[in-house]
Amino acid sequence: MTPGTAASYVVDCPTGLAGDMLLASCLDLGVPSEVIHAALRDLGFENAYELRVKEALSGGLRGLRVEVEGRDSRPPHRHWGELRERIGNASLAPSLRTRVLSVFTALADAEAAVHGISADQVHFHEVGAIDSLVDVVGVCAALEHLGPESLWCAPPPAGRGTVATAHGLLPVPAPAVLELARRHGVELRWGDDWPEAELTTPTGLALMAVLADGFGWPEHLSPEAIGTGLGHRRLDRPNLLRLIRQHPRDCVVSDQPQWQELTVQEAWIDDVSAEVMAWLTQQLRDGGALDVACSPLQMKKGRPGTAITALVLPEQAEELREVWWKHSPTLGLRERRQGRWVLPRRRGTLLTPWGPLAAKQTIKPDGTLSVKPERDALQQLALSAGLSPEILSQQLSLERPQFNPEQEWTC
Repeated sequence: MTPGTAASYVVDCPTGLAGDMLLASCLDLGVPSEVIHAALRDLGFENAYELRVKEALSGGLRGLRVEVEGRDSRPPHRHWGELRERIGNASLAPSLRTRVLSVFTALADAEAAVHGISADQVHFHEVGAIDSLVDVVGVCAALEHLGPESLWCAPPPAGRGTVATAHGLLPVPAPAVLELARRHGVELRWGDDWPEAELTTPTGLALMAVLADGFGWPEHLSPEAIGTGLGHRRLDRPNLLRLIRQHPRDCVVSDQPQWQELTVQEAWIDDVSAEVMAWLTQQLRDGGALDVACSPLQMKKGRPGTAITALVLPEQAEELREVWWKHSPTLGLRERRQGRWVLPRRRGTLLTPWGPLAAKQTIKPDGTLSVKPERDALQQLALSAGLSPEILSQQLSLERPQFNPEQEWTC
């Protein structure tokens, strides 16, 4: 892949989601180990750990396995508040600092909730043991290096049985895993056919809950490269996690439509005025929604309501959720993955006898070209020409004016 070209990534975690497996998959995909060491050096942990990376097999399948060993035989007993201050004062790039703080905050908040304490009281072994530090900082730095256009994670398996912790034997899924899943709306895969083991760890789930755009599979899987990270536990099947880089879906001049991944956001509302509804739809459009539609429906107790549906790009979904919360009274927001086929198009100007007219040109699947004037520009030109928009449209279809493109083809 050409350096600097953004790509989409998918995390496939058939037997579990853990920080060390995510880190190993990033390294196997080609992220230089210095990227990880540099971030930890900026935090002042360069002498606190040793990172061993080796190629290995699990169930006959190859991958990389990482092992983190602390160099301090008596590591300091830190709380989350101290670690947060250290991260905040480190010379990390601002975007990387935000990623690391967000992941550790999610982890600390979940641990605090299940133990009934404040987040600042969460102990070192719960969020800041050296292996967790290396995993979280390393994965955040690796993804910062990769610069994904989008990142999706397959729903992780919950596992079953018990797990030994500093608090004794805990049920699987671990309480912090369940709390993270609850807080971030993650659906864990569950069933008796999973191995009796902790398959998804709090660190692994916190990383994906914060850094991934969502949980699920993309409509299309077109692997360009695969990084495989192996777990340490021996299971009845290969214990691995795969980080899949998709082929860039660049839109090129072609007689074929291009596929575009979308997120559909929708809310049903029955307790606001038409003015508030109009304001909300405009805010969604201004916020980057590709399209917003409203349709009437009958809600509970026979009340009339409105379904507001917005089509958004996956990378904009989180930002637009804030628009819904700020400008609507809805208590819930539906989201689903969807996609659409779009024709290549470009903007330009029609050179008409009445003056220039902004328009859009498209290529249809059979290779023919079509041009459609922009409606606002058509109305303005019709007004200046003393014609109705409909009459002007008819005249344009007879004149067939020249189209001058002003941009490259795009989808």
